[in-house]
Amino acid sequence: MTHALTAAAAGFGTGLSLIVSIGAQNAFVLRQGVRRDAVLAVVGICALSDAVLIALGVGGVGAVVVAWPGVVRTVGMVGGLFLLCYGVLAARRVLRPGAAGLSTEGEAAGSRRRAVLTCLAMTWLNPHVYLDTVFLLGSLAADRGALRWTFGLGAALASLCWFAALGFGARLLGRFLTRPAAWRVLDGLVAVTMLVLGATLMAGS
Repeated sequence: MTHALTAAAAGFGTGLSLIVSIGAQNAFVLRQGVRRDAVLAVVGICALSDAVLIALGVGGVGAVVVAWPGVVRTVGMVGGLFLLCYGVLAARRVLRPGAAGLSTEGEAAGSRRRAVLTCLAMTWLNPHVYLDTVFLLGSLAADRGALRWTFGLGAALASLCWFAALGFGARLLGRFLTRPAAWRVLDGLVAVTMLVLGATLMAGS
């Protein structure tokens, strides 16, 4: 039971670290939340899409590892290297922050259909989401062995919590996330988490 909770917590922390980064999808969810426009649909699409992608990563990468045990070392090294690079980039943003925070400006979605289509496009047409969610989380989950699905469940829960907080708490979070200093704090936490995970994964490969 303790090992399962540890795996779930690790998945939650890793998933949250990957999701909490300034980007078009987060800006769109925040914007919809501020306007109270199709919030439930947008949050649902983002969370469900992440759950599907995480399942593909955990199942796909996990199946490869089971079929070819020798792949574990390669996957661990590549995944660890990616995490280290991700952490360095986050640390660089802390030391050299941009001039602005997360912007909520822009045109209104106009209709639920338009909001849904925009959200789907931002989620499924973003190449980085496949690298982060499918490969990276999949490789980290594979390192958990029999508890890889528990790790994946924790990551999916992190996605649901983040998007729900961003969409439904937009009125409060909007004021915080539009400040550049807020993203420096978040990027600092992301940098530490990614560097530790990357070093751990590479050391165990």
